[in-house]
Amino acid sequence: MSSTVSLDGFDVVLGRLGGWSADHDADGTPVGPRRPATQPDHWLVHTDGRRDLLPVRRWHGPPEPAIESVAARCTGPTIDLGCGPGRVTMALARRGLVALGVDISAEAVRLTQDRGVVALRRDVFEPLPGEGRWAHALLIDGNIGIGGDPVRLLRRCGTLIAADGTLVVEVERPGAGLWQGKAYVVSGSSGDREPRGPVFRWARVGSEAVARAAAAAGLRVVDRFRFGPRWFAELARS
Repeated sequence: MSSTVSLDGFDVVLGRLGGWSADHDADGTPVGPRRPATQPDHWLVHTDGRRDLLPVRRWHGPPEPAIESVAARCTGPTIDLGCGPGRVTMALARRGLVALGVDISAEAVRLTQDRGVVALRRDVFEPLPGEGRWAHALLIDGNIGIGGDPVRLLRRCGTLIAADGTLVVEVERPGAGLWQGKAYVVSGSSGDREPRGPVFRWARVGSEAVARAAAAAGLRVVDRFRFGPRWFAELARS
Protein backbone atom coordinates (compact mmCIF):
# COMPACT_ATOMS: atom_id res chain seq x y z
CA MET A 1 0.00 0.00 0.00
CA SER A 2 1.39 3.35 -1.01
CA SER A 3 2.63 5.78 1.59
CA THR A 4 0.13 8.26 0.16
CA VAL A 5 -2.49 6.31 2.13
CA SER A 6 -2.54 7.05 5.84
CA LEU A 7 -1.96 3.90 7.83
CA ASP A 8 -4.06 5.31 10.64
CA GLY A 9 -7.07 5.25 8.33
CA PHE A 10 -6.36 2.14 6.28
CA ASP A 11 -4.80 -0.44 8.59
CA VAL A 12 -8.25 -2.07 8.67
CA VAL A 13 -7.72 -3.02 5.03
CA LEU A 14 -4.15 -4.16 5.64
CA GLY A 15 -4.90 -6.42 8.55
CA ARG A 16 -4.68 -4.58 11.87
CA LEU A 17 -8.01 -5.88 13.11
CA GLY A 18 -7.29 -8.17 16.00
CA GLY A 19 -9.59 -10.68 17.58
CA TRP A 20 -9.78 -13.09 14.65
CA SER A 21 -9.54 -16.83 15.24
CA ALA A 22 -9.48 -19.70 12.77
CA ASP A 23 -12.38 -21.95 11.86
CA HIS A 24 -11.37 -25.60 11.48
CA ASP A 25 -12.39 -28.64 9.50
CA ALA A 26 -13.45 -31.77 11.34
CA ASP A 27 -9.84 -32.98 11.30
CA GLY A 28 -8.65 -29.77 12.94
CA THR A 29 -7.20 -28.15 9.81
CA PRO A 30 -7.57 -24.33 9.84
CA VAL A 31 -9.82 -23.21 6.97
CA GLY A 32 -10.12 -19.50 7.62
CA PRO A 33 -10.80 -16.84 10.20
CA ARG A 34 -13.92 -16.49 12.26
CA ARG A 35 -15.07 -13.01 13.13
CA PRO A 36 -16.06 -12.61 16.79
CA ALA A 37 -19.48 -11.23 17.51
CA THR A 38 -17.86 -8.01 18.73
CA GLN A 39 -15.89 -7.42 15.51
CA PRO A 40 -17.46 -4.39 13.75
CA ASP A 41 -18.03 -3.97 10.05
CA HIS A 42 -15.61 -1.73 8.17
CA TRP A 43 -16.56 0.54 5.30
CA LEU A 44 -14.59 2.43 2.68
CA VAL A 45 -16.44 5.69 2.10
CA HIS A 46 -15.69 7.60 -1.10
CA THR A 47 -16.19 11.35 -1.13
CA ASP A 48 -18.55 11.03 -4.11
CA GLY A 49 -20.98 9.28 -1.76
CA ARG A 50 -20.19 5.65 -2.56
CA ARG A 51 -19.79 3.25 0.38
CA ASP A 52 -18.16 -0.16 0.06
CA LEU A 53 -18.36 -2.78 2.80
CA LEU A 54 -14.81 -4.11 3.11
CA PRO A 55 -14.64 -7.92 2.76
CA VAL A 56 -12.31 -8.34 5.72
CA ARG A 57 -13.14 -11.99 6.37
CA ARG A 58 -12.29 -12.83 2.77
CA TRP A 59 -8.93 -11.05 2.99
CA HIS A 60 -7.99 -13.01 6.11
CA GLY A 61 -9.22 -16.33 4.78
CA PRO A 62 -7.71 -18.85 2.37
CA PRO A 63 -7.48 -17.94 -1.34
CA GLU A 64 -10.96 -17.99 -2.85
CA PRO A 65 -11.66 -19.39 -6.36
CA ALA A 66 -11.32 -15.96 -8.01
CA ILE A 67 -7.82 -15.59 -6.57
CA GLU A 68 -6.89 -19.11 -7.60
CA SER A 69 -7.95 -18.21 -11.15
CA VAL A 70 -5.63 -15.20 -11.08
CA ALA A 71 -2.76 -17.24 -9.67
CA ALA A 72 -3.29 -19.84 -12.41
CA ARG A 73 -2.48 -17.20 -15.03
CA CYS A 74 0.94 -16.59 -13.49
CA THR A 75 3.76 -18.67 -14.94
CA GLY A 76 6.84 -17.12 -13.37
CA PRO A 77 8.07 -14.89 -10.52
CA THR A 78 5.22 -12.66 -9.34
CA ILE A 79 5.06 -9.59 -7.11
CA ASP A 80 1.82 -8.97 -5.20
CA LEU A 81 1.47 -5.23 -4.61
CA GLY A 82 -0.58 -4.17 -1.58
CA CYS A 83 -0.58 -7.78 -0.39
CA GLY A 84 -2.55 -7.14 2.82
CA PRO A 85 -2.82 -10.32 4.94
CA GLY A 86 -1.22 -12.34 2.15
CA ARG A 87 -3.78 -14.77 0.76
CA VAL A 88 -2.88 -13.89 -2.86
CA THR A 89 0.85 -14.28 -2.21
CA MET A 90 0.12 -17.63 -0.58
CA ALA A 91 -1.90 -18.79 -3.60
CA LEU A 92 1.08 -18.02 -5.83
CA ALA A 93 3.59 -19.78 -3.58
CA ARG A 94 1.40 -22.87 -3.37
CA ARG A 95 1.75 -23.17 -7.15
CA GLY A 96 5.51 -23.32 -6.80
CA LEU A 97 6.09 -19.77 -8.03
CA VAL A 98 8.61 -17.32 -6.66
CA ALA A 99 6.26 -14.84 -4.98
CA LEU A 100 6.83 -11.62 -3.06
CA GLY A 101 4.17 -9.69 -1.16
CA VAL A 102 4.70 -5.96 -0.74
CA ASP A 103 2.83 -3.72 1.66
CA ILE A 104 3.61 -0.56 3.59
CA SER A 105 1.82 -1.90 6.68
CA ALA A 106 4.08 -3.75 9.12
CA GLU A 107 1.06 -5.68 10.39
CA ALA A 108 0.10 -6.78 6.88
CA VAL A 109 3.65 -7.95 6.24
CA ARG A 110 3.66 -9.88 9.52
CA LEU A 111 0.37 -11.58 8.68
CA THR A 112 1.65 -12.51 5.23
CA GLN A 113 4.84 -13.94 6.69
CA ASP A 114 2.75 -15.90 9.20
CA ARG A 115 1.29 -17.74 6.21
CA GLY A 116 4.79 -18.97 5.43
CA VAL A 117 5.45 -16.76 2.41
CA VAL A 118 7.82 -13.88 1.72
CA ALA A 119 6.72 -10.28 2.21
CA LEU A 120 8.50 -6.94 2.32
CA ARG A 121 7.45 -3.71 3.98
CA ARG A 122 7.85 -1.11 1.28
CA ASP A 123 6.04 1.67 -0.58
CA VAL A 124 5.28 0.57 -4.14
CA PHE A 125 6.92 3.76 -5.40
CA GLU A 126 10.16 3.04 -3.55
CA PRO A 127 12.88 0.77 -5.00
CA LEU A 128 11.81 -2.90 -5.00
CA PRO A 129 13.70 -6.15 -5.57
CA GLY A 130 13.85 -7.46 -9.13
CA GLU A 131 12.66 -4.32 -10.89
CA GLY A 132 12.16 -4.98 -14.58
CA ARG A 133 12.45 -8.75 -14.14
CA TRP A 134 9.12 -9.89 -12.67
CA ALA A 135 7.08 -12.13 -14.95
CA HIS A 136 3.90 -10.75 -13.38
CA ALA A 137 2.74 -8.02 -11.03
CA LEU A 138 -0.66 -8.00 -9.33
CA LEU A 139 -2.99 -5.21 -8.18
CA ILE A 140 -5.92 -7.09 -6.61
CA ASP A 141 -8.74 -6.16 -4.18
CA GLY A 142 -9.08 -2.57 -5.36
CA ASN A 143 -5.37 -1.76 -5.18
CA ILE A 144 -5.60 0.08 -8.50
CA GLY A 145 -6.88 2.87 -6.22
CA ILE A 146 -3.55 3.26 -4.37
CA GLY A 147 -2.49 6.89 -4.36
CA GLY A 148 -5.54 8.15 -6.26
CA ASP A 149 -3.70 8.26 -9.62
CA PRO A 150 -4.14 5.06 -11.67
CA VAL A 151 -1.93 6.26 -14.53
CA ARG A 152 1.00 6.96 -12.21
CA LEU A 153 0.52 3.63 -10.47
CA LEU A 154 0.25 1.65 -13.71
CA ARG A 155 3.33 3.40 -15.09
CA ARG A 156 5.23 2.38 -11.96
CA CYS A 157 4.02 -1.21 -12.30
CA GLY A 158 5.25 -1.23 -15.88
CA THR A 159 8.78 -0.67 -14.62
CA LEU A 160 8.55 -3.75 -12.40
CA ILE A 161 7.64 -6.34 -15.04
CA ALA A 162 9.94 -7.83 -17.65
CA ALA A 163 9.61 -6.87 -21.32
CA ASP A 164 7.37 -9.90 -21.86
CA GLY A 165 5.73 -9.71 -18.44
CA THR A 166 2.16 -8.82 -17.54
CA LEU A 167 0.27 -6.88 -14.90
CA VAL A 168 -3.03 -8.31 -13.63
CA VAL A 169 -5.39 -5.67 -12.25
CA GLU A 170 -8.75 -6.12 -10.56
CA VAL A 171 -11.12 -3.48 -11.88
CA GLU A 172 -14.71 -2.37 -11.41
CA ARG A 173 -17.59 -3.76 -13.46
CA PRO A 174 -18.14 -2.32 -16.96
CA GLY A 175 -19.77 1.09 -16.87
CA ALA A 176 -18.10 2.17 -13.62
CA GLY A 177 -15.86 4.64 -15.46
CA LEU A 178 -12.83 6.33 -13.94
CA TRP A 179 -13.10 8.14 -10.62
CA GLN A 180 -10.31 9.90 -8.72
CA GLY A 181 -10.90 11.53 -5.38
CA LYS A 182 -10.63 10.86 -1.68
CA ALA A 183 -11.87 8.23 0.74
CA TYR A 184 -11.79 7.22 4.38
CA VAL A 185 -12.55 4.20 6.52
CA VAL A 186 -15.31 3.99 9.12
CA SER A 187 -16.08 1.12 11.47
CA GLY A 188 -19.32 0.18 13.15
CA SER A 189 -22.44 -1.91 12.79
CA SER A 190 -23.96 0.54 10.31
CA GLY A 191 -20.78 2.11 8.98
CA ASP A 192 -21.67 5.66 9.97
CA ARG A 193 -21.88 5.82 13.76
CA GLU A 194 -18.19 5.46 14.61
CA PRO A 195 -15.41 8.03 14.22
CA ARG A 196 -13.90 7.93 10.77
CA GLY A 197 -10.24 7.58 9.89
CA PRO A 198 -8.13 10.15 8.06
CA VAL A 199 -8.93 11.04 4.47
CA PHE A 200 -6.61 9.74 1.74
CA ARG A 201 -6.49 9.86 -2.05
CA TRP A 202 -8.16 6.94 -3.84
CA ALA A 203 -9.41 5.89 -7.27
CA ARG A 204 -11.73 3.47 -9.07
CA VAL A 205 -11.27 2.15 -12.60
CA GLY A 206 -14.01 0.37 -14.55
CA SER A 207 -13.34 -2.46 -16.97
CA GLU A 208 -14.13 -0.21 -19.93
CA ALA A 209 -11.85 2.58 -18.64
CA VAL A 210 -8.72 0.55 -17.90
CA ALA A 211 -7.51 0.62 -21.53
CA ARG A 212 -7.39 4.42 -21.51
CA ALA A 213 -5.48 4.54 -18.23
CA ALA A 214 -3.15 1.78 -19.39
CA ALA A 215 -2.36 3.56 -22.66
CA ALA A 216 -1.48 6.74 -20.80
CA ALA A 217 0.92 4.65 -18.69
CA GLY A 218 2.62 2.99 -21.69
CA LEU A 219 0.72 -0.29 -21.32
CA ARG A 220 -1.95 -2.12 -23.32
CA VAL A 221 -4.78 -4.48 -22.43
CA VAL A 222 -4.10 -8.01 -23.65
CA ASP A 223 -7.05 -9.68 -21.94
CA ARG A 224 -10.12 -9.05 -19.84
CA PHE A 225 -11.73 -11.75 -17.75
CA ARG A 226 -14.17 -12.16 -14.90
CA PHE A 227 -14.92 -14.56 -12.10
CA GLY A 228 -18.48 -14.24 -10.91
CA PRO A 229 -19.11 -10.57 -10.14
CA ARG A 230 -15.40 -9.67 -10.15
CA TRP A 231 -13.62 -8.22 -13.20
CA PHE A 232 -9.94 -8.28 -14.12
CA ALA A 233 -7.66 -6.98 -16.86
CA GLU A 234 -4.24 -8.24 -17.91
CA LEU A 235 -1.86 -5.59 -19.20
CA ALA A 236 1.48 -5.71 -20.99
CA ARG A 237 4.01 -3.15 -22.13
CA SER A 238 3.09 -1.30 -25.33
